[in-house]
Amino acid sequence: MSKAHAKLSASGSSQWLNCTGSIRASADVIDEGSSFAQEGTCAHEVGDLCLKNKQPASDYIGKVVEGVEVTEEMAEYVQGYVDYVLSFGGEQFYEEKVDFSNWVPEGFGTSDAIVMDEVSNTLHVIDLKYGKGVVVDAENNTQGMLYALGAYSDFSLVYAFDSVVIHIYQPRVSNFSTWEVSVKDLLEWADNVVRPKADEAMTDDAPRTPGAKQCQWCKVKATCPALYDHTNEVIVADFDTIEDTLPSPSTLNDAQLRVVLDNKKLIESWLQAVEDHTRRTVESGESFSGYKLVAGRSLRKFRDLDEAEAVLSELLGDDAYEHKLLTVAKAEKALGAKRKKEISDLIIKPEGKPVLVPDSDKRASLTDCSDDFETCS
Repeated sequence: MSKAHAKLSASGSSQWLNCTGSIRASADVIDEGSSFAQEGTCAHEVGDLCLKNKQPASDYIGKVVEGVEVTEEMAEYVQGYVDYVLSFGGEQFYEEKVDFSNWVPEGFGTSDAIVMDEVSNTLHVIDLKYGKGVVVDAENNTQGMLYALGAYSDFSLVYAFDSVVIHIYQPRVSNFSTWEVSVKDLLEWADNVVRPKADEAMTDDAPRTPGAKQCQWCKVKATCPALYDHTNEVIVADFDTIEDTLPSPSTLNDAQLRVVLDNKKLIESWLQAVEDHTRRTVESGESFSGYKLVAGRSLRKFRDLDEAEAVLSELLGDDAYEHKLLTVAKAEKALGAKRKKEISDLIIKPEGKPVLVPDSDKRASLTDCSDDFETCS
């Protein structure tokens, strides 16, 4: 399944809507892809085949799709997605190309699933997210909203709908979220936000605007002067040079600490991008003043595992081997989808270690005692 990609794509909308200058800056950078992206493409293709051909995902176990072998685990996740899509009544469209060029120059994309529910006058846009590195939320999800605009543009003369529901189906992290928006509000967002941002992104002098969302997947963040300036401002504000000793957190007020925390992930990702970019530069044979490549730390290993096993088995017998119980995840994978319920009573999920997150995080606060009679200890 090969897909064309728009210059101002729906999937990259969180980047160009928030940093219009990033599009031209990264236009000539080749996207190298990854094994994770290839795995996701495989899962989407299997889901599409199952929906269109009315097949169970298990039919594809062991088959190679888009260069990836479909495992039992993938088939189980994809089947969950297929069942979810089919649970909605109405006219359904799969891997549907939608056109939102009324608001975005040459704007188009491919929606995983669209459902036109004429009973409730609702348009459902369902997006399968197979990745597990980043949890995706349906609320104000610009990719889903642009797909909805495309569906509105393509189908509004045939179907009448008053509201749109964006669905994110992300099974590998048990994330299933929905968000509803009226067609009126969707069109106002398109006219007042999307169109002007898209027009600005097509200009030569579109500004660079650093931020967590837009910089997360940006291909040129390592060499972005705006992100450098922003990082420098946050880290070394009020200091003459970056070599000066940074203040102890205990000497900062809450507002200063908040600035640092709000920018922590962005700064960390930028530092990693800078290191990766510089390493690739040196690996390609170019010189970089002040840095060089050296051999990293490595661990000893057996030259030939079969030979080592034979010798150690003779010398140590059973002591040549270590035995330990499988983890929960590996045990469930070994048992398979049908039998993993047999160990469900053996499994508990201990409370996780407290993690500091922004107030916008939907998880309940551990220190919120507003509903308790006693004061927090």
